[in-house]
Amino acid sequence: MSQEPISGLPPIAEVDAQLGRLSPSTTASELHGALCGWLSGGGAGEGDWLAKVLVDDEVASPEPGSALDDLRVASTAQLADRSFDFELLLPDADASLAARSGAVFDWCRGFLGGFGLAAGAEPPLSAESLEALGDLAKLAAAQAQDDGDEDDEAALVEIEEFVRVATLLLHGDCVLAPQHRQRLH
Repeated sequence: MSQEPISGLPPIAEVDAQLGRLSPSTTASELHGALCGWLSGGGAGEGDWLAKVLVDDEVASPEPGSALDDLRVASTAQLADRSFDFELLLPDADASLAARSGAVFDWCRGFLGGFGLAAGAEPPLSAESLEALGDLAKLAAAQAQDDGDEDDEAALVEIEEFVRVATLLLHGDCVLAPQHRQRLH
């Protein structure tokens, strides 16, 4: 029995365009981080997720098939997939180092907000997840640099991989572990 491949994230420009009409101060990367934080903290991945992560009850649910809805569908599937094909919605590699690193830090800020909203004050986290959450908070407080060298490029790749793995770890503690315990009972 072969598994359906998980569709990738929608293009960042499409997400930015739709998001700009709803919340002009939020970037696509920050929204994706907030959505993934929301989902990783146990928030529901349907209905009014956008209003929840933007903390604005006036925001309508995205239209089915829209870039924002596609973002939700792909993110939910990627987080639940056991092949670890989870990806971050970030600018392409041809964007400047400042733009890419700033997007990673925006993603982390969004993640922390969404995770906190869904998981509450005392989520059931392992020691590794607590440490990862602390490291994500440090990244969320970081500022992008205007320029960099090959070492900075390599460091950004490592940071992106850390964020990806930390997200999967937190999702595992707050969502997958409780689901597994429910199946055992």
